[in-house]
Amino acid sequence: MSEPLLTLENLSCERDGRTLFSGVHYTCNRGTLLQIVGFNGAGKTTLLHTLAGLLPASSGTVLWRGQPANRQRQAFYQELLYLGHQVPVKPQLSVRENLLWLGALNTPATEAAIAEALAEVDLAGFEDSPSYALSAGQKRRVLLAQLYLSRATLWILDEPFTAIDKAGVQKLEAAMARHAAKGGVVLFTSHQPLAMAEFSTLDLSAYQTPQEFADA
Repeated sequence: MSEPLLTLENLSCERDGRTLFSGVHYTCNRGTLLQIVGFNGAGKTTLLHTLAGLLPASSGTVLWRGQPANRQRQAFYQELLYLGHQVPVKPQLSVRENLLWLGALNTPATEAAIAEALAEVDLAGFEDSPSYALSAGQKRRVLLAQLYLSRATLWILDEPFTAIDKAGVQKLEAAMARHAAKGGVVLFTSHQPLAMAEFSTLDLSAYQTPQEFADA
């Protein structure tokens, strides 16, 4: 269970010409459940975007299974599930069609698996519902249903608990802990207290220079 999967080597990121953090070193072995923390503007979302390959690092390297992730994009993305602030649910598609579309990079889900995933996020029976008719919270839960369908090893979740109720939070925490216990890696941000028993933290405030603090 100690195989290094994701490694951050001397990682630095900038936004609008300002260094957000620099010199981040961290190794995520199998079973890592890691919360990214830091003050507002510290670069938490920027870090997750960088790890997911959506933004370039200003310096340093992101390694996946010991090799630069940007040199093995197809293999890396097949093992990655990224859920961000935006909810990319297509309104013209049904809930089922959205889940098939969102999971197209990996093995398509079966009808039974989709039904089970929707039940986990309290959307049982919504398979054929048009997505334009869903509330914002329901669209968010369609996105979260991917966690119960994905075979990805690495989960990168930016504020995954947004717009879900207490019972939904408990289910999501259990799913994250279960994924890590099975040998996966979960990186996430959250502004609310968590009930999960064991998780590590990476505080980006520790990777700020005095000037960066002054500019934040």
